[in-house]
Formats: sequence, C-alpha cells, structure tokens
Amino acid sequence: MEAMDKKLREYARLLVEVGVNLQKGQTLVIRSQVDCAPFARLCEEAAYAAGAREVVMDWGDEQSTRLHYLHAADELFDQVPEWKKTFGNGYAEAGALFLSISSGDPEIFKDVDPERLLRSSRAYGKAMEPFRSRLMANRNVWSIGAIPVESWAKKVFPALDGKEALERLWDAVFKSVRITGAGDAVEKWRAHEAMLRARVEKLNAWHFESLHYRNALGTDLVVRLPKEHLWAGGSSATPEGQRFIANMPTEEIFTAPLRDGVDGVVCAAMPLVLNGNLVEGIRFVVRGGKIVEAHADRGEDVLKAELSVDEGATHFGEAALVPYDSPIRNQEILFYDTLFDENAACHLAFGDAYPECVRGGEDMTAEELAAAGLNHSDTHVDFMIGTHDLSIVGTRADGEEIAVFENGNFTF
Repeated sequence: MEAMDKKLREYARLLVEVGVNLQKGQTLVIRSQVDCAPFARLCEEAAYAAGAREVVMDWGDEQSTRLHYLHAADELFDQVPEWKKTFGNGYAEAGALFLSISSGDPEIFKDVDPERLLRSSRAYGKAMEPFRSRLMANRNVWSIGAIPVESWAKKVFPALDGKEALERLWDAVFKSVRITGAGDAVEKWRAHEAMLRARVEKLNAWHFESLHYRNALGTDLVVRLPKEHLWAGGSSATPEGQRFIANMPTEEIFTAPLRDGVDGVVCAAMPLVLNGNLVEGIRFVVRGGKIVEAHADRGEDVLKAELSVDEGATHFGEAALVPYDSPIRNQEILFYDTLFDENAACHLAFGDAYPECVRGGEDMTAEELAAAGLNHSDTHVDFMIGTHDLSIVGTRADGEEIAVFENGNFTF
C-alpha cells in the first residue's frame, strides 16, 4: 500500500505541475466523480503545495446522472440550470485553471434514450459556449487525467475479478503516464514534451497542402489543410505564455483539416465510447469536407445523434498523428476510454477545430476562423483510425510528396 500511495501522490503532482502547470496564486477547479474523491483530494493537496490561491471541487456522480437521464421530466433536457452556467462560465472568465479527472463505466448510458442525450448536449453546448470557446482557444489552462474504477476495469479486463482487474488497470494507467514509482515522472514528461515539439517543428517546416491516408481496413482519405495551418502537440500555451498539457497521457501531434477539404472513405480501427455508449465499426463517406454517409456495426443511432448536434458536427475539426509503436499501444489493451485510446492510434475528430491550429487563430473571431478554413461545432469527437499498415503521404505546394507515416509509424 505504501508503494501505491507513493505512485498516487506522484500522479497527482504530475497532473498539477505538468498537466495544468499551476503557478502560485492561481485558482484551480477540479472536476471529479465522487467515486474518485480520495485521488481528487490528493490533487487538491498537490495544488495547495504548489501555491494555489484556491482549489474548487466540482463533484459529479455518474449513477445519479444516469437516473436523471432515465427518469427526469422530459422538458429538463432542453434546459441548463443557471447555477451551472454561472459556475463554469464564471470561473473561466475569472481565469481559473481546470483539471478534469476522467473515470467511470464506459457504457453507463447504454439504456438511455439517445434523443435525451442529444437534446442535453445541444442545450449544454449553447449554455456553456463562453466556457468551451475559452478552453478551445487556450485562454484558460486545462488538463484531463484519468483514474480507474471497478466498472471501467471490468470492461477492460472482463476475465478478471473486480479487484484483480482494478490492479491491472492501475498498472496500465501508470505505464501510460510514465510513472514507475521512482519519482521521476515530471522529468520524463519534460523530455517527452521536447520530443513532440521537435516533430511539430518538422511538420510545420514541410507545410503540406494535403495528407493522403491509406490502409487495408478500407481507409482511403485525402485531407487538405488550411493555407495557414499549424501543427501542435505536447504542450499548449495561454496568451500569457503559461504552458500546459491538455491530455495526460498524450502521444499525438495534431492540426485542423480544411473544413471543406476532406474527401474519401475513413474507417475506425477501434471502438469509440460516445456519451456512455459503445460504438463499433464506424465507416464514414466524406465529400467536400462533409460526412455524407455514417455507418456503425454497433451504436449507429448514438453516432448519428451526435452528428446531428449542429451543422458543423458533420465536418472535421482535427487530424492527429500518433505512432502505432507507442507506450499505450504497446500494452495491447483497449482502454474503452478516448483519453487513452486516441493516444494509441492516429485519429480524426468530427466537430470543432482548435484555433491554435491556424496561424494567429487564438486571437481570431469565429468569423475569422471560418474564413481561415476551420470548422466550428458544439461537439468534438475523436475516433481512432491508426493501424499497423497505415500510410500517410503529405503533398507540398510544389507537388513534392513526402512519406509521413509508413507501417503505422512516423518516418522521421
């Protein structure tokens, strides 16, 4: 137990010192399920040790949320309580940092009416637009980490009993975030961040016009890029220069596709957990940037509901490169959690684009971002497309073609 406590404290310190990179005098909002309260309190303790002015706990309970979706009055799914809008938007406007501790049952909402999930998503998208816009533009520091609970562990390791499954999942999470118990995770992450940023610089120097994805699964997709696109990865920065790592773990380098410049067929390589439901076998047909056909072997109704959130949901907002040979993928575990699974494979996201993916984007208005070729939506859903045989060829303005990925991995 002493070794486990040491790792937990190191993980909390990692999320605070590297994830949100908390500075003395700052306010941190921690979002956590009540099942994760002991670890959330370790993060709170680490934040105060780093000099936080205040730590505000924002508790959730997925079982109560499930009951709400199943039994609450129907009209409530088109509304958002004023206090929730005031809380999220208010702390964002005040410059708070946000740390989310992700955890829970991947299929907690599998028996919930998808229409209720869709209506709630639309309502929250509109109500929390100031909050979401600030985080997407990196005006506030934010980071997401995850800790295992038994319902999640049993999904990942169904052949094991609850206790053993939980132990195995903890071991997998620690490996993914480079925690060994030696107390050097923060230093390892500094080195990892530097490697990602070196690859970002290489891709930005090439300045591709388009990327062509192919694999045996059926993906044959051309993704054109905005003229002033930028690649990002590792850490991001606020306008004041405070760096942070939004996803812990992260192995990706990403940019934004040209909103109307994606054509072809793309097939998901892994299942997707979407709104508490499992979606498998995704296949999109894309023309002129728009998803014109959407199919799934399982959960197609949930997928199509998310695609109908708004008009921008049927266009793409992110193209991310992740090597098949990575600390997460090499564990050969399907985590059923996008935070981990998206860092085991190249992925795309339909929905909103990150303003940092176009030159000067973080200072642009919504209209200027659209004119620069970026998509906007109230949703952003990553789905994994990377395989062992994925090839990606980049084409430059002069027609030169450069192999970016071969056999699922970077060529450089």
